[in-house]
Amino acid sequence: MRLLTALHADDDAPDMIISDGVAVSRHELLERAAGLAARLRGAPIVAVHATPGLSTIVAVTAGLLAGVPVVPVPPDAGDLEREHILRDSGAELFLSDDPAVPGAPIAGVPPSSDIPEEPVPATPALVLYTSGTTGPPKGVVISRAAVAADLDALAGAWQWTAEDTLVHGLPLYHVHGLVLGVLGALRTGSRLVHTGRPTPSAYAGARGTLYFGVPTVWSRVVAEPAAAQALRGARLLVSGSAPLPGPVFDRLSELTGQSPVERYGMTETLITVSARADGPRRAGHVGLPLAGVRTRLVDESGAEVPPDGTTIGQLQVAGPTLLDGYLGHGPAPLADGWFDTGDVATIGPDGWHRIVGRASTDLIKTGGFRVGAGEVEDALLLHPAVTAAAVVGTPHDDLGQQITAYVIASGVAPDELIAFVAARLAAHKRPRVVHLVGDLPRNAMGKVQKSLLSGSQRHPGL
Repeated sequence: MRLLTALHADDDAPDMIISDGVAVSRHELLERAAGLAARLRGAPIVAVHATPGLSTIVAVTAGLLAGVPVVPVPPDAGDLEREHILRDSGAELFLSDDPAVPGAPIAGVPPSSDIPEEPVPATPALVLYTSGTTGPPKGVVISRAAVAADLDALAGAWQWTAEDTLVHGLPLYHVHGLVLGVLGALRTGSRLVHTGRPTPSAYAGARGTLYFGVPTVWSRVVAEPAAAQALRGARLLVSGSAPLPGPVFDRLSELTGQSPVERYGMTETLITVSARADGPRRAGHVGLPLAGVRTRLVDESGAEVPPDGTTIGQLQVAGPTLLDGYLGHGPAPLADGWFDTGDVATIGPDGWHRIVGRASTDLIKTGGFRVGAGEVEDALLLHPAVTAAAVVGTPHDDLGQQITAYVIASGVAPDELIAFVAARLAAHKRPRVVHLVGDLPRNAMGKVQKSLLSGSQRHPGL
C-alpha cells in the first residue's frame, strides 16, 4: 500500500488542500510533486526550508514520492542551527522558495504524470531534528512504515475519514503539523485547510470538522469567545505537544460544546497515546495507547511500577511507530524493544495515562517524596489570578530539591499562592519559592522551556 494513499486515488478532490489562500486538488498536488520528485531521485537525502505553506507541502510530498528522506528545516532557524542541520544530515539538496534563504526552487518545476514506484515500507521517510538536554540537535530517522502505522492508528482512534475537513496552522517541521497535519490528510483523504498561522479568527472562519492545536492556540481561542463558539460545528478538537491547562480544557468545553481530545507523543515515537473520538475525555489525561502500541512504567532500577493511578514512573513505549535511530548514531536505543521516553507519568487501573512531565525537569525529589511538577502547576492554575505557571525543582541543602514556581499572575502575592496550593495538595507538594514573572519562555509548539527559566522576585517558602 502507498504511504500517501489518498493522493493516488482515482477520483479527483477539488480543493483538497487550501494553503496560502490557494486551493489545489489531489491530482494537481500529485503532478506538481511528481515533477519535483524526478529531480530528487537518487539523492541520499533532501532538506526543505519548511515555511508554513504550499511550497513545503509540495516539497515534502515530492521527497516521499521519490523515496528520498526529507529533512524539514525550521524557517526561523538561525544561521548556526540551519548550518548544523544541513551539515549533520548530509543533505545534497536544500529546497527553498524564500529569497532570504536561497536554495533550489520548489515552485516553477514542470508538473509530471510520471509517478515513481512506491518505495519499500522500511525506507526512511523523514529525518526530524530535535534538541536534547545536551549537545546540538540530533536527526531522528522515521520510516515510512512508522508514519503509516501511526496515521492509521490515529484515524481509528479519532474516526478520521475522507469526509473530514482538517484545519490547523501549525509549523510544518514537527510531527504535529507535518506528519499528522499534512501527511495525515494525504493518507486519509480528508480536506486540509492550513491557516498559515493558528489564530482564533482563522480557525473560526475555516469551518472544519477536525481541528489541531497546541495549548497556546486553544488558550487564545477561549480568550475570544465568539471564535470559540464558531467551532461548535466541529466534530473533534485535538490538543497536543504540551499539557493543556485544566482551566483551558474546561473553558473550551463550555464554549464549543465538547471537551478536547488530548494525545501524547514525541518525535522519536510519533503519537502513541490518545483519548478517543467515541470515548471520554479527561482534563490532564492523554488517554489510552493506540492500536499496536504498548506502554509501561518503570522505576530508576528498571523494575515495573504498578498502574494504580498514583505511582509515578518513567514511561516506556513499544510498537510500530518508533524511530529507526538517530542519524549517524546507530539504531534506536531500545531495551528489549522498549523506548525510554524520558517522560514520567502515571497509569490508572483503567489504562488512562497522565503525563507528569520530563524526568529531568518535572519529577521533583524533595524531602524523600517524588512530586510531579504538573500536579502543582494544575493547582496553581485553579487560582483565578493565575494565567500561567511552571514548576521546577531547585537545589536545597536540606530537602535535596525544593519546589519552585514561576507564575504569571496579577493582584496576588506569592504567600497567597503558596497557601492556596497547600490547602489543596499535600503539604510537601506546596511551592517553597514563588517567582512572579511577566512571561514564560516557550518553543514554537508552546512548550515551556524550563531550562531557560529565571527570576529575581523570590519569596521564601513557609
